[in-house]
Amino acid sequence: MRLLGGLSAASFLQRHWQKAPLFARGAFPAWRDPVSPEELAGLACEAGVESRLVTTPRRGHRGWRVEQGPFAASRFRRLPDSRWTLLVQGVDEHVAAVEALLAPFAFLPRWRLDDVMVSYAVPGGGVGPHTDSYDVFLLQGRGRRRWQIAERFDPGQVPGIDLRVLKAFVPEREWIAEPGDLLYLPPGVAHHGTALEACVTYSIGFRAPTLRDVALDVAQARLAALGPAPLYSDRDLAAPVPAGTPLGAAEARRLARALRSMFAPPGAAEWAAALGRVASERKREPERPARPLRPASLDAALRRGLQLAPAPGARLAWSRAANGSVLLHADGETHALPASLAPLARALCAREPIGARHLPRASRPAALRLLSTLHGAGTLTRS
Repeated sequence: MRLLGGLSAASFLQRHWQKAPLFARGAFPAWRDPVSPEELAGLACEAGVESRLVTTPRRGHRGWRVEQGPFAASRFRRLPDSRWTLLVQGVDEHVAAVEALLAPFAFLPRWRLDDVMVSYAVPGGGVGPHTDSYDVFLLQGRGRRRWQIAERFDPGQVPGIDLRVLKAFVPEREWIAEPGDLLYLPPGVAHHGTALEACVTYSIGFRAPTLRDVALDVAQARLAALGPAPLYSDRDLAAPVPAGTPLGAAEARRLARALRSMFAPPGAAEWAAALGRVASERKREPERPARPLRPASLDAALRRGLQLAPAPGARLAWSRAANGSVLLHADGETHALPASLAPLARALCAREPIGARHLPRASRPAALRLLSTLHGAGTLTRS
């Protein structure tokens, strides 16, 4: 694949994914930017769009400045000609042509996608040498940027700024990225990008839930299933306990008996459901339709040819429960479905346009209720 420097998707996964950086020259040939710097600045002026403006010092570590959006349009007119960067998160949710950049990465689990952050930098602009806790593909748009990386580095950071800038970064490799070039970095690789001229960079990030969050979700689900909280019980006491006796083996045995079922090792279905719930949580509140489609009107509209599709930024995953039923995890909510709706769940997570053909006859009422709920929540939109 040209996208991966001539490697097949399987070779890339085996050699590089979460293992080693890869620079692919000309990954996107005949490049044309799907968003302009002016459009990016316009998004940064909107409430509800996460954006930052970073000013780079001329030398050393003093003089970093980070401003949080939204910005007034006049702020951009007062900026100098060098040493600043505008960063806008989640541009794929607002610009369809930016969301289309994700299609070549379909060989990766879509539920792992975080968002597409777009940055515009003038000469000398950057956010300093730093590391990320997620996988990222750095796609170069207009202009040129120097990328320097290091896999062995001092983790000490510059104090007192809202950036994780490394104090003592020594590059081990570097490239000059031109329009259409792509740099992949696994988590934990230090990198430093500096604009050589006015340039745009698209950061396609793939997050991973923390194991702590998944384990906590399993524990919370089990506690919720218990109903009223059981109490510690010592009904087996057979003799008086002297005052001042320390807690010890007897108490531990009672706790172990009471908690054994709660802390039994989770099965695959339980782990998958927890991962789905955590991975589908959305950072930004979805935009809900003014007039949600009710099941009856939705049924008629689908029969007339209406199609629904996941909204930009919607987070979807699905799993099977231990009893064979289906769990659809959508924007942090879990929907229990009959096993017959597994093809519908699969199509939703593959981000296919959903039409009448996706609704099985026997489970049509359940499918319509699900689609109506997802449309009302802003997870689905008219295709």
